[in-house]
Amino acid sequence: MTQHTDVQPADAQPADVQRTDARHADTRPIEGRPAGSRPAAGRSAAVPLPGRPCSIAAALQILGEKWALLAVREMFYGNHRFDRIVRNTGAPRDRLTARLRALEEAGVVERRAYSERPPRYEYHLTEAGRDLAPLTQALLAWGDRWVTAEPPVVLRHRPADHPDHPDHPLDAAWTCRTCGAEVRGPDVRLEIHSPGWVRQGPTVPGSEAAPGR
Repeated sequence: MTQHTDVQPADAQPADVQRTDARHADTRPIEGRPAGSRPAAGRSAAVPLPGRPCSIAAALQILGEKWALLAVREMFYGNHRFDRIVRNTGAPRDRLTARLRALEEAGVVERRAYSERPPRYEYHLTEAGRDLAPLTQALLAWGDRWVTAEPPVVLRHRPADHPDHPDHPLDAAWTCRTCGAEVRGPDVRLEIHSPGWVRQGPTVPGSEAAPGR
């Protein structure tokens, strides 16, 4: 029998969180900024990228390494302390520390102190981090359909404004907020806003950065 466990909100605390050993948590502040601070509006500094100007490419600069998304997954599951995140992701401690610091620098996560002596912090998703929920849900649904034989985790849904409605497995769809219709591939048209670029590629020689730069 498959066990269904409710996914905790991003800022939920596990019941036994006070018993968690966080000796290996990263307690160093990001250089030049106090712990918990982040770039304005959660935006990281622009980094020139090769190829087409694209928000997907920019996002992958922050999230493209698997330990980053798995750490975000654990925070969505309500696990905020370093030792739980490292245990549940299987990440090497040094790699996870680097990923968490990069996510904090990018404004995706923030650290919140839970102990002053010694100084210890938990990792929580910011507004920018919580906006990754559809991405993690889409990856989960894709993995369930195309990779795993049986879903290891099931997301269950109960609308907050209908507390009497029985919860059920989440079957999310992509809908347009303007018209309310479900979005399907043939209905979507690409509109290019980057000067010197069209769908097929650059129109002006030199518009694209050299590969690897």
